[in-house]
Formats: sequence, structure tokens, C-alpha cells
Amino acid sequence: MKPFKRTIAEWRLRTRTIELGRRTLKMGVVNITPDSFSDGGLFLDPETAVAHALELLDEGADILDLGAESTRPGSRAGGATGSPRAPAVSAEEEQARLLPVLEGILSARPEAIVSVDTYKAATARAALAAGAEIINDVSGFLWDPEIAAVCAESRCGVILMHTRGRPEEWRTQPQLASDELLATVRAGLAASLTAAAQAGIPPESIVLDPGYGFGKRFDENYALLARQAELLSLGRPLLAGLSRKSFLGRTLAPLYSGPNSALEMRPTTPPVAPVEARETASLAALVSAILHGASVVRVHAVRPAVEAALIADAILAAGFPARGQ
Repeated sequence: MKPFKRTIAEWRLRTRTIELGRRTLKMGVVNITPDSFSDGGLFLDPETAVAHALELLDEGADILDLGAESTRPGSRAGGATGSPRAPAVSAEEEQARLLPVLEGILSARPEAIVSVDTYKAATARAALAAGAEIINDVSGFLWDPEIAAVCAESRCGVILMHTRGRPEEWRTQPQLASDELLATVRAGLAASLTAAAQAGIPPESIVLDPGYGFGKRFDENYALLARQAELLSLGRPLLAGLSRKSFLGRTLAPLYSGPNSALEMRPTTPPVAPVEARETASLAALVSAILHGASVVRVHAVRPAVEAALIADAILAAGFPARGQ
């Protein structure tokens, strides 16, 4: 595998500008939810969530990503409040979970860079007013038409993810060949960039996320990862969120079969290794993502990710000199 040429770019946030590309930035996940696939319920209490966030910062997280609504496969995320398919978590409930944690983090660490994982304009507006620097919209501005204007007005950093369909549709999406999948992701991200530009968001504020697991069927994620660097042609840095994803668990499943196995205790179709068994696989995917063009990686376990990213960065530095965008 030939590493891509390291690209240095600026990422303009709400109150500051940070550099991407000279080293990989680690984004630590804080799920303030009862039902996230990885750690739902562990950090629902605000004090516990704040303590966890501060621990992630101490372990080397460059950015914290706070989420208060699960977008796991099968969830009812993505609907508009008051619509026939309203989301399971209203904007009011999302903010009630989120804002005390955001405020607690910034009270303890005013310098922290906090991203908020939301597709709702109302929540984005409240979070930015409370001090968030980045809005991480898993829908790429598709699910709430007002959120792009909120981001433009605040001049915040934006992460635009590619999502194929709604969470309840992901398990039934038709399988795509590699070329078709890449074309679909590229077209979706390009459309999100167009929506951002029309709202007045400058390109320097945007990072793109291919959306691993978000409407991609198991092995499609590997095909996307193998060709991830091709998405750099869209002109913006990439973020990769591979940590503990179910397609990794499916690949690991043969290692967890047999009498009294975790798979037998937790029957699934197709079989997947349990979430707690996916950490090493997550690190392998993280290194691959960096070597295939990711400037930011979104992770649950920060300290191992810091170490793995150092090795991947050293490989890139040895292979190619940095160049400006």
C-alpha cells in the first residue's frame, strides 16, 4: 500500500483556527445517551460524562465530540420534530442531556475544543451559544434544512458526514460494488459541500466524513476504506470514525465462536463479536484510515489511539514530505 501525500490545511472553527495534516488529531467520543451501541447509559449522568470527558482530554484527545441522541442502526434518528416519523429524542431532550455536560467541560477546561454531534438546528444553535466550536452533522445537512444557516451564522467548524438513507433503512440497503459505492459517497459529500456553500459556509470551516457504518453494508466499509484517499479530491480534509463499528465485529466473529462464546450468549444475524472485543480491530482500522488520508480520527478509547496514530504519522512522515494545500 502506497501512502498518500500528506496535505496541510487549516480548519476554521468558531473562535480559533487549527492545523490539520501535520499530525493526526484524535476526537474522543462522549455519548450522553442510554442506548448508543458502544457505551449507551454509561455517561448519561452529567457529572459522570464530564469526568469521562476530562479523562479523555488527559489521555490526549485533541477534540471532544458530545452526542445526546443515538444514531445506531435501526434507531429513529433523522426525522423532524412533529413529523409522522419524529425522532426518538426531541431537540429539548437532546439539549437537556447535552448542555450541562458541555458547560461542565468548558468550566473545567475553557481551552477545550468541543464538537457537538447533532443534526438538529435548534440543538446546534444552543450548543454553539454555550461554547461549542464544531457541529458534527451525521446527515451532511440533509435532515434539518435550517442547520446550515445556523452554522454559517456562528462561523463554526463543521463536519459533514455521508449517510446513505435513514438508520432504520441501513440493514436493508442493496449491496454496492466498489466503484458504485465510492461514486455514491463522493456525490453525497459533494452535495453537502454545495449546501454549505449556498448557506455561506467557507470551505476552510469544513471537514468531510465518509460515514463508515452509516448506510454501508458490512464489507462495503472495507471497500470504502481501501479507496478513502480518493475522496481527498473533494478538496477538504477527512475524518474517519471506525471505532468499534459492527463491520469490524463481523470480521472478528470466527474468533468468538464455539461453546459458551459471546456470540452464542448474544445471538445476532449475521454473527458479530461483542463491542468490548473490537478495540484491537478498531486500532488496525484507525491506522489504515490515517494511511489512506484521514487527518482526524474519532475514537472511544483515546490513549491507545494516540499511540497508534503516532506510528501511522511516523510512517507518513518517512514516506512523503508534507505539502501545503
